[in-house]
Amino acid sequence: MNFGNSSNCVHWLYAVVIGTCTSTDFVAVLIGAPLGSSVSSFARPIPLVAGGIRPCAPGANGVWSRRTEGVAVRLRRWDPTGPAILRRRRGRGFGYVGVDGEPLADDETLARIRALVIPPAWKDVRICPWPNGHLQAVGTDDAGRRQYLYHESWRVRRDREKFARIREFGEALPKARVRIADDLATRGLNRRRVLATAARLLDIGFFRIGSEAYAQENGSHGLATVLRSHVSIARGGNVVFEYPAKSGQERVQAVADEDVVAVVRALMRRREPDQTLLAYYEGGAWHDVRSPEINDYLHEICGDGNSAKDFRTWHGTVLAAVALATASDDPAALSRTARRRAEARAIKEVAEYLGNTPAVCRSAYVDPAVIQAFEQGVTIRPLLERLGTDDVLVGEEDRERVERAVLDLLDEVG
Repeated sequence: MNFGNSSNCVHWLYAVVIGTCTSTDFVAVLIGAPLGSSVSSFARPIPLVAGGIRPCAPGANGVWSRRTEGVAVRLRRWDPTGPAILRRRRGRGFGYVGVDGEPLADDETLARIRALVIPPAWKDVRICPWPNGHLQAVGTDDAGRRQYLYHESWRVRRDREKFARIREFGEALPKARVRIADDLATRGLNRRRVLATAARLLDIGFFRIGSEAYAQENGSHGLATVLRSHVSIARGGNVVFEYPAKSGQERVQAVADEDVVAVVRALMRRREPDQTLLAYYEGGAWHDVRSPEINDYLHEICGDGNSAKDFRTWHGTVLAAVALATASDDPAALSRTARRRAEARAIKEVAEYLGNTPAVCRSAYVDPAVIQAFEQGVTIRPLLERLGTDDVLVGEEDRERVERAVLDLLDEVG
């Protein structure tokens, strides 16, 4: 199978583009199709995961952590409601008041604060007085949300724990998918069938789950708050989601999964004034599906501690592994600059799928071990070459083989 070169990366596994569509052209990643190719260029636009999504138009002391370079740092827990350095507007810039109430003049502390790059728009900024505080600064953004800047070593430790949990999530997914399929096979719009529909959409569509409060306050939606007015049935029978998502993005997603399409079609036909799409019929009445219910269902089928966001993190990691595998026949032979460019392209592609910026995608949704493996010359390319031909559709079994290869890769890197 021809994967193309690193400047013409082909996503062979996930022929799924989820993102902000700004034109009437398909934004396509298809079998054998270079990123960004028009669907009209290909005879068979096929979602690579069979039944998946088609591209579509329109404190106390006491925790040990480590720096990324491996030097141990003893972090102190800092309570931001306690003693803090305060930021005050001064002319066109800012001044700082120490915990003693006097203007801060210590050059080393001022340099640390500048290095935090606290957004100028934040209000009520409080800064940790210690360089080794696990939390370094807090502030309130323009939307009134409290924001936090953590010590780099704390972030590294938490990320390590998060991605270890994500690997467990990847291990649990095959059995969870069987449970989802069983619940989707039931009749009627009962609670378990509708929750299974939500879980399948999270798995194949990388939806954010959304929250009722966020929808009311910001007018942006996720899976749990998508309205029937955001959904339409396209020619060919696919279900198209078009809705305002986080950060003002307009998301357009077309679902080809037959089980999901059947449930969504039925939900669209229900005679009920409430506009929320996901709802189930129980006890003679309709009940809207709330995001906590979806997460409770995921806890049941995937294990405690897992949530809707884990689907995005897991698939972000797998997508990055596939993108890097197609970037070069021999990544170990690439120059440092060429490797960095390949990594940047891969992360950009994954970010387009997830609807994030590349920076957020790399820091929050891609296991660093995938990048580390690529830099060591290790990818899942051999498996893709064994599985792939231009004439073969990829089904659930092949997808899980690729996911298994990603898990093995992560275990190998450590």
